[in-house]
Amino acid sequence: MGRETIRVEPLSTYLERWKAPTSAVTRSGETLYVSGFPPFDPDTGQVIEGASIERQTEIVLEQMKLCLETAGSSLGNVLKCTVYCTSIEKFAAVNAVYARYFPSDPPARIFVNVPAWPGTFDIEIDCVATS
Repeated sequence: MGRETIRVEPLSTYLERWKAPTSAVTRSGETLYVSGFPPFDPDTGQVIEGASIERQTEIVLEQMKLCLETAGSSLGNVLKCTVYCTSIEKFAAVNAVYARYFPSDPPARIFVNVPAWPGTFDIEIDCVATS
């Protein structure tokens, strides 16, 4: 089974600016693997600074939704998410936003506390989905 790289604009361009050696989405068969992204400001393409964890979470989930839709899928086909966050104290706030995007039958999930990112943001979320 081959692997297909799926370009998602403008996110793929933002990753190139960061010189990140990753693809927005890869597909193998009917399975999609969506990379985690920092919360890119949708107006500037720069990593958003000074935003609340709620706003950062909304942005990364909107970016995930864009990736899935570009690949011909949707949030409803997500099998598993991994949430990476710089503070366990932000768990409840992240959860509240996450629940809005997955209101019923949410995918499997893990929340991982990470010490820091190479930037001024607090969250990334990646996922595995079906197409």
